[in-house]
Amino acid sequence: MTPLYDRDGWIWLDGQWLAWRDAKVHVFTHTLHYGMGCFEGVRSYAGAQGPQLFRVAEHTRRLVESAHALDIPLPFSEAELIDAQRESLTKNGLSSAYLKPTVFLGAEGLGLRAQGLTTHVMIAAWDLGPYISPHAASHGLRALTSSLARHHVNISLCRAKTSGHYVNSMLALNTAVKAGLTKPSCSTQRAMWPRLRRRTSFCCAMACCTPRK
Repeated sequence: MTPLYDRDGWIWLDGQWLAWRDAKVHVFTHTLHYGMGCFEGVRSYAGAQGPQLFRVAEHTRRLVESAHALDIPLPFSEAELIDAQRESLTKNGLSSAYLKPTVFLGAEGLGLRAQGLTTHVMIAAWDLGPYISPHAASHGLRALTSSLARHHVNISLCRAKTSGHYVNSMLALNTAVKAGLTKPSCSTQRAMWPRLRRRTSFCCAMACCTPRK
């Protein structure tokens, strides 16, 4: 597998197109140390009229709202971000792809106040391949209920798609993978009904009824 950092292509960073291998940040980038940033995961699918970005307006709106919730000023409008996502597909010659618009804070300083920091916005697109294996797609997923619960909604603005929140998801997923399963499900603080991680999942329940004589 080709390492993600060593590819041909283009990445949009702060309004400029950089060669893929030249898109780098400093080791003191604030978000690297504190997780104060936000992102989206957008899917593009090949269509009869070209690549189709799935709900790109809704994803971009949530990215903007997440940045607002974190008090991170965005230097780009929603329209500019959507245009950059579309252009990312064109410049990289992609149709079916995964896009990751990401907002992060710069390396001007560290500390919990996070003041005087530059806002950076990055958009990368690449062929991620199938989300799940063909076997899982045809036979179903094997999941476990994780001992890790989701964050309470009042802990850290969980409605925002914040970078740091995903440590919770990664720990739960790794627990499932080590057990030979595909996915974890995590309970919430309000109810013990498990919630599957990552993509939207649908559970179907079947009931047997005995007709009255």
